[in-house]
Amino acid sequence: MSKLSTAARRLVLGQPFRSDKLSHTLLPKRIALPVFASDAMSSVAYAPEEIFLVLSVAGLSAYAMAPWIGLAVALVMLVVVASYRQNVHAYPSGGGDYEVVTTNLGPTAGLTVASALLVDYVLTVAVSMASAMSNIGSAIPFVDTHKVWFAVAAIVLLASINLRGIRESGTAFAIPTYAFMFGMYIMLGWGLFQIYVLDIPLRAESAGFEVHNEHGKVLGFALVFLVARAFSSGCAALTGVEAISNGVPAFRKPKSRNAATTLAMLGLIAISLFMGIILLAKATGVKVADDPATQLVGAPHNYQQKTLVAQLADAVFHDFPIGLFLITGVTALILVLAANTAFNGFPVLGSILAQDRYLPRQLHTRGDRLAFSNGIVFLALAAIAFVVAFRAEVTALIQLYIVGVFVSFTLSQIGMVRHWTRHLRTETDPRVRRHMMRSRVINTIGFLATGAVLIVVLVTKFVAGAWIAILAMSSLFILMKAIHKHYDTVARELAEQEAEQGDVVLPSRNHAVVLVSKLHMPTLRALSYARATRPDVLEAITVNVDDSETRQLVHKWEDSDITVPLKVVASPYREVTRPVLDYVKRISKEAPRTVVTVFIPEYVVGHWWEQVLHNQSALRLKGRLLFMPNVMVTSVPWQLNSSERVHELQSQNAPGDVRRGFLE
Repeated sequence: MSKLSTAARRLVLGQPFRSDKLSHTLLPKRIALPVFASDAMSSVAYAPEEIFLVLSVAGLSAYAMAPWIGLAVALVMLVVVASYRQNVHAYPSGGGDYEVVTTNLGPTAGLTVASALLVDYVLTVAVSMASAMSNIGSAIPFVDTHKVWFAVAAIVLLASINLRGIRESGTAFAIPTYAFMFGMYIMLGWGLFQIYVLDIPLRAESAGFEVHNEHGKVLGFALVFLVARAFSSGCAALTGVEAISNGVPAFRKPKSRNAATTLAMLGLIAISLFMGIILLAKATGVKVADDPATQLVGAPHNYQQKTLVAQLADAVFHDFPIGLFLITGVTALILVLAANTAFNGFPVLGSILAQDRYLPRQLHTRGDRLAFSNGIVFLALAAIAFVVAFRAEVTALIQLYIVGVFVSFTLSQIGMVRHWTRHLRTETDPRVRRHMMRSRVINTIGFLATGAVLIVVLVTKFVAGAWIAILAMSSLFILMKAIHKHYDTVARELAEQEAEQGDVVLPSRNHAVVLVSKLHMPTLRALSYARATRPDVLEAITVNVDDSETRQLVHKWEDSDITVPLKVVASPYREVTRPVLDYVKRISKEAPRTVVTVFIPEYVVGHWWEQVLHNQSALRLKGRLLFMPNVMVTSVPWQLNSSERVHELQSQNAPGDVRRGFLE
């Protein structure tokens, strides 16, 4: 079983990396861009459609506001990108928003940001996979029918790729991400060129439909709320922008400069694609609606609404059908790969939180491939739980989205304003001061912009489902506080005990007890080892659960040449664990400074099912003895023949050998 599991691990993860090969996993800008841009690029694919879907409630006339709403979103994105370029220079360690806020606003605010980011990373994976399966399912009905299982399978596959290491996952994602970007630029460029240069009218398949307005003319506060809701939905395009600030350690040197350059490239690409899609959609007359059957007047019976990007591709490449399939194909693929941003950001943030004792220490450990394996696995399991709970429905999941992102955006920018203000108090170099003052202005604008968007998002999305994300963030915040309190309690307890006791006091005596069930080789070996430790008192005990078997053991023991006395412990209720515990407790009570060492013979087996058949009583007994003070438990192994198969694996690396430094 061990050989099979090791072989499977090597097949999935590949050969382990030495710790001194960490630089092998660092990313150049050409690989870092697709690694950290996939989430933002996928958001560009569906964020414009969300704007049109919200505006469709007010009828066709509301579509005229789409470019202006898109421009507002683009301006916010530009401000956020400029603000985060200051972050990566000031805090290049990879803590991102968490480090910025903790350092400048305190641990409580930092933990709030961490909770928001962790939840949003999970939702990024869930929303991206659900959206991808919905897009693929529109072309392949079988996928739509079983989209939950396909989404789960895609998450497992993506997690496996990331477990192989960031450099390999980056290479795997570079080609499709670049294919999406180039494909979209070709579609938008060729489409706008035909319309505005060649004067060729391009019409989407839904251009001739009318959008029915069930609520009549939308005016006043209702119109303002509708525009605000469309704006908040369009702000989904900003998700993923912060990922680079959390992943600065993954860049090659100079890390901060390369991360800032990549962030600028990401911003320019995302904004140009986002606005290009909206403008082309407006020019081609695309109509999308939540309920096409009732809202789209003039649509044929059983009309299957295509996505916004698919309609644009169909209109632009009307004489080149392959173009439609290529664009829709890379769009569906980028939605699957969008979750990769979370798989790069979540483990790094989890590692930092674990180092600060807010999460279990296991999340701080690198795996065989120098990736934070435990964080990757945890993220995958959490995303799968959301996908299954919400049946991979994008409409249900999207309402939980982006709240966490704008919480972290806003607090991060406040933290950066305080950062520059603090440094300006001590900086005297005029050139450096000018740079700091410019950065503070940028971060102040970023705070005002993202804070306003956060208010809009909370107002327009709270009842629709954002409350679930807020509840998840609050629960995670409380959990991390409790973990931190536990670690602090343990550290304080150990420090107090060390102060009280000073040097460790040696026990006055060592009372050794060997547990005996039968007189066979494992028992004899345990006796020999116990004798070799030279205890002050050595005795063997057996628990009487069967009178005839106990009598036979006693007679056999007396007939042997064993000099160690055998004591029989009564067990009226045929228990093994309780009588042994009472016996050990009685020894400790009679001599408080005596250490009781219990030697337990155990079988070493080579198959997992053999473990079920052996050592169960020993396992239960050890679990109870560990809680008793002044009691040491020693397992004395006896290798059965089946254990010899384990020797075949000695030349292979055991899981975790990389981080323990056992590899040669």
